[in-house]
Amino acid sequence: MPTQAVVIGVDSSTQSTKAAFIEAATGRTLAVGRAAHQVSGDHGARETDPEIWWNALREAVAIGLRESGVSASAVTGIAVAGQQHGLVVLDSSGRPVRPALLWNDTRSAPQAAALTEALGGPEAWTARTGSVPVASMTAAKWQWLRENEPRSAKATAAVRLPHDFLTERLSGAAATDPGDASGTCWYSTATGAYDPRLLELVGLEADLLPEVAETGATRVGSLIDAAADDLGLPAGIAVAAGTGDNMAAAVGLGLGGAGLLDHPALSLGTSGTVFAATRTRPASPVLAGFAAADGTYLPLACTLNCTQAVDRIAALLGLSRDTAEAGGEVVLLPYLDGERTPDLPAASGLLSGLRHTTSRQQILGAAYEGAVVTVLRALDEVLLACGTDPADPDVASRPLRLVGGGARGRYWVETVRRLSGRPLLIPESDELVAVGAAALAAAAASGEDPVALASRWQGGRAAHLPPVERDMETWERVSEVLERATPALLTR
Repeated sequence: MPTQAVVIGVDSSTQSTKAAFIEAATGRTLAVGRAAHQVSGDHGARETDPEIWWNALREAVAIGLRESGVSASAVTGIAVAGQQHGLVVLDSSGRPVRPALLWNDTRSAPQAAALTEALGGPEAWTARTGSVPVASMTAAKWQWLRENEPRSAKATAAVRLPHDFLTERLSGAAATDPGDASGTCWYSTATGAYDPRLLELVGLEADLLPEVAETGATRVGSLIDAAADDLGLPAGIAVAAGTGDNMAAAVGLGLGGAGLLDHPALSLGTSGTVFAATRTRPASPVLAGFAAADGTYLPLACTLNCTQAVDRIAALLGLSRDTAEAGGEVVLLPYLDGERTPDLPAASGLLSGLRHTTSRQQILGAAYEGAVVTVLRALDEVLLACGTDPADPDVASRPLRLVGGGARGRYWVETVRRLSGRPLLIPESDELVAVGAAALAAAAASGEDPVALASRWQGGRAAHLPPVERDMETWERVSEVLERATPALLTR
């Protein structure tokens, strides 16, 4: 049985909770407990009762304790990293007024557009928050609630993000961090505080919101007796402020002020996400200009169509994922759900360049290429937001950290490598959000810097792939089709 101090990093995502038990000194993962969530809704609605998250946390911690063999007395800290943007509304007793509106609930798209216009357009928003309202942002969801469920809005005594809700249950403290707060569109990355003008715009009183801790690693309290009894952990252990899932992933990768700055990461999941930690405050309308968990910034771009879209093309073609071949003349933009980056919400999939000689394998390869070119173009925007030139040889030669489910797929890795021309680093850990949260917990318990801790934990635990010559012919062909089709075929 491990005798060293152990911390728990919680990844509370849309679909499940994971509780990683990690040795604080070494970063060794002892066990990961898992419990599923329930998501309901149709016609754009996506909701979950926040009590489901708490019950899932209890179950995941119990599984982790059992499978790790850790004595509860060895646990010294806990931190939660949660899905971003979700709207949790609580009554005066701290209980949910209604199910939480999740980040992927799109009913608030009209409210997002109206808010953008009300403040004076995208530039006015990025100047204050670093981001432009879209349906996923919390401010748009609160506005939807006010307009569509005024009784629920009136009954609300506290407004929280998903990770805030769990942190408060753990510690009794109404607290958040700059990283997750920066995804609300009522927190200003320019001032590092809630923005009175934006709160007025959405009719929200500041005293309904949690206090913003200095960082995600700030100790906001100790595990209270009721939570300790529920989780089977000792009361009084450190509870960190926690953060959003993207910010925790950056910590887990060692990206931040005490680690690597202006070094990019690419996550290949249902969506494609690219980000980098930087000291330059981002203010680009095409990006989410988030704060990071450690006091730096985290410009981020997200494409909607990545592994799931390519898997759908493979299924339509009756092929397995790794039977793809280079697309040749074929270009396939797999925008099956519209697209977020570039901003083409009405787009659908587009196939061009078919010949008699085109094979199914080439069509599938073209789907990979379309998805990868799209996310790598977004990566260039992230690097520009960091104040760097993507074409600068020094910037272009920095390793690209490849994470997410696609990072375990041979053809995904090959396609990113070929179209980026960059060296790739593929971290050993599949649980970087939970690892990042664990680093926040360890830092809250010890006072160390979480990014420095995570960097030490990860060490050389990554596969290194050297660069190959960049396939500019494919890059230019896909980019040309995207640019030519955008006004005519990819918009309504």
